[in-house]
Amino acid sequence: MKTNKLFLAIAATLISAGSFAQTVDEIVDKHVAALGGMDKIKAINTLVTDRSLAVQGMEIPNKTTLVVGKAVRNESTVMGNSMVQVVADSKGWMIRPTMMGGTGEPEDMPADQLKQQMSSLDPFGGLVGYKEKGNKVELVGKEQVDKKDVFHLKLTTPEGQVVDEYVDANTYLITKVKATMNGQEGEIDFSDYKEVQGVKFPNTMDISNPQMGTMSFITNKIAVNTPVDEAIFKKPVK
Repeated sequence: MKTNKLFLAIAATLISAGSFAQTVDEIVDKHVAALGGMDKIKAINTLVTDRSLAVQGMEIPNKTTLVVGKAVRNESTVMGNSMVQVVADSKGWMIRPTMMGGTGEPEDMPADQLKQQMSSLDPFGGLVGYKEKGNKVELVGKEQVDKKDVFHLKLTTPEGQVVDEYVDANTYLITKVKATMNGQEGEIDFSDYKEVQGVKFPNTMDISNPQMGTMSFITNKIAVNTPVDEAIFKKPVK
């Protein structure tokens, strides 16, 4: 009798573990489908996004040019001064105006900043194709965020970075992520998803951390698969 009880207990544990793993995959699969499906996602090679950044009462134009998985260039204009950040071929460089502690000349990006910026090469997040990327995803539970039911997933990258992802239980789109940014805990709220060539992108991103406060990115235009001159990713020679 004791043997039968032990067998049933082990079987129940295995079934429970299997259901849990399947639940994670079901959530991720529905998330991918909500974005537009893996085929349409993989068909996107380049993205050029024009945004406006609202911070401390200022409106700052921002342009991001991305070759998915390979290179990204961010450009902003702050009070007439150009600010550039580029990641390509696992290296990074940037231009910071003197008002932001720079020289106005191209300089190498610090290693810790480069490590953070590498994630921007993937515009669809760590849940999409998480197994192929070597990420681990766990279901923490079902919670309420901003009065909405969400699935709380904990994603761990191969490098050990932990990101808390909150997936809307109705739309299966990500509403919030929490992670360590520049050594401090920060979070990003995603909203106002709109479809471009069959794939949904958040048009509003509110980024907040103790150091920077809150910044709001509003998307004005997204161009998909337009030609990109890869010369823009090369560090200018002084």
